[in-house]
Amino acid sequence: MEIKRAGSIPSNKGLADWFTGEVRIEPLFQSGAPARVVGASVTFEPGARTAWHTHPLGQTLIVTAGCGRAQREGGPVEEIRPGDVVWFPPGEKHWHGAAPTTAITHLAIQEALAGKAVDWLEKVSDEQYRR
Repeated sequence: MEIKRAGSIPSNKGLADWFTGEVRIEPLFQSGAPARVVGASVTFEPGARTAWHTHPLGQTLIVTAGCGRAQREGGPVEEIRPGDVVWFPPGEKHWHGAAPTTAITHLAIQEALAGKAVDWLEKVSDEQYRR
């Protein structure tokens, strides 16, 4: 058994190459081999969002606070709220983030394949975000 105490892993700011706006990432866990699951609590300030991206083995988001948006390529922008669980299948191009006037926090859980859990793509434009 291993217990990671709250606050024992420092928070990080979301990198500008992968996020628009203010984003705070709090790593929660990263399993060692043979497991490959990774989890973090991510907070997006109003208007902040990820770039388009994919996950080789999919991603689950569990919204814990606030109000946000998520979109898969070709689909509508969807509102997400506390208690919602969002699943993006492997390889599905998508983005997620806060609503324009409300922050959001969600747990992000994904698995790494060959050591990689995400493939970052182009930024989400303001026009795409406002749809």
